[in-house]
Order: sequence, then C-alpha cells, then structure tokens
Amino acid sequence: MLPLKINFTSMKFNLKNIIGVTALLISQGIAAQVYVGIQSGIGNIQSDITGIQTGNRLGGALKAGYIYPLNSHFGIGTGLEFSQYKQEVSFSQPTATLSNFEVDASTSAFVYNMTTNNYREKQTLRALQVPLFVQYKKNINKGIDFNFRAGAKYFLPIKYEINATADNANGTAFYPDVNLTIFDLPEFGFGQQNNYSASGEYKTKGIIMSSFELGFTFDIGEKSSLYSAMFLEHGYGSILDQNNNESYIGYRPTSVSDRKANGLYSTDKDAKIKPVAFGITLGWNFK
Repeated sequence: MLPLKINFTSMKFNLKNIIGVTALLISQGIAAQVYVGIQSGIGNIQSDITGIQTGNRLGGALKAGYIYPLNSHFGIGTGLEFSQYKQEVSFSQPTATLSNFEVDASTSAFVYNMTTNNYREKQTLRALQVPLFVQYKKNINKGIDFNFRAGAKYFLPIKYEINATADNANGTAFYPDVNLTIFDLPEFGFGQQNNYSASGEYKTKGIIMSSFELGFTFDIGEKSSLYSAMFLEHGYGSILDQNNNESYIGYRPTSVSDRKANGLYSTDKDAKIKPVAFGITLGWNFK
C-alpha cells in the first residue's frame, strides 16, 4: 500500500480589507486605467500526497480590471479573472493499492482495499479570481514602460471535475473483528471491474494566492498600449474541503460496477491541494 503524507496547516484570512480597497477603487474608476488580457502557461494543482505523479499541466485565464494611479510611478489595481487548470494525475507505479475504512449495508465496519492497474485521472479546475496589487512603472524609452506588479488574489474554485479511468479496479474487504477477507462477492460490492471509467468532483473552498508580474507596455496611439509580461502565482492553504478520508474509487454496497470516482486527492482530507501557475500575460491597456 502506498503511504499517504498527512500535513495540513489551516489558514485564516479576512476579506474585509480586499473588499474595502476594491470598493474604493471602483468609486475612483473614472481616473483609472482599464485593462483586459489573457494568461497562458503551466498550471499545476500541487498536492503533498505521496506516491502519485502529474503530467500535461496547462493553465490560463481571462482578466479585466483597472489600475488607479497614486503618482507617476505607483498605482493600485484590481479586477476580475476567470481561470482554468488542466492536468493528469496517476500513481507512480502501474499497479497500486490504497485502503480506507468503510461500512457495509449491515453497518459492519471493514477495511476497503482498492487496487487498480494503470489508473489515470484527468482534472479540470475552474475558478474566479479577485486580484489586488500594487504596480510600479518606469519609462525606459519613448512609448515604452517597464512594469512590475505584486499583490494577492482571492482564488474561488467554481468546479473541480475529475474523469478517472483504469484497466481494472478491484475492491476487496477485510473484517478485522472476525479476521475475514472477501475477494469476490459482487452482489455486496467486492470484486473486480474491467475497463473502469467514471466522473466525479472534488469539494473545494477559496484560498489566497500571491501574484507577481514583470513586463513592459508599448504605447499604441495616445489612449491605448500593449502589455506583455511574465507571471508567477502561488496558492496558500488548500482548496480541498472535505471532512473524511475516502477511497479514490468509492465503495458501492450492491455492485462492483458504477463505482463513484472520488479521486486521488480525496484519500487524505488534510492534504494541501493548491494551484501554482507561471507563464505569459498579454493585455491591452486603455488610458
């Protein structure tokens, strides 16, 4: 059985300051510089669960907002962003077994051992982000400004979908009170299912992310400019929100088919699951 690492640090944050500053900027919107843009790059939903690996990580976002100038160099910005992360998760080894406690139809507790071959999990995370940042800019040539943005974002997941597949999924039971192991009893949910495929969804909550951008703006006429930058974003805390550890493929007390896909991250309710992204930002500023 692959070990699970349990390491969770709870995080508290207060959104009153973000909401207050955002409301202030909205009230000053007439004087602000409006921007729209897109982000594209590597989007990684990191976890501290051992024995798994990730691949094909992609991330991107659509963003709009404005920056209120404090003086010729500094400004405060906010806005609204829609982001999406896509990645694949699998075990480090082709065949793996994880165990957890379950209760059968007669309310008897047992150890549920789920073994799969070539388990793959395609994950799609969609979220809204509310940024609040400070921008520093400096003119370095005619029509060209250097820009640096640093701040935080409130990251609110909208939906975290998973699509799981495996060559086969075999669920067995061990009843410690009577020292009984059950390998094949399909009418009670124990046995093997070939060509497993199912969809599911993780329960989530909002977190805070740090955000940094470094780039340049290029004036296009008197009222607009192009913006290009590199960005780095890092989440703190965990977006996972569940009360109990669950089998990555759920137990069904009446059949070995149509088992629910709970997902690998659900095996540890205290796991740190957080988004991290870096890549390129392209935007259009309106003065």
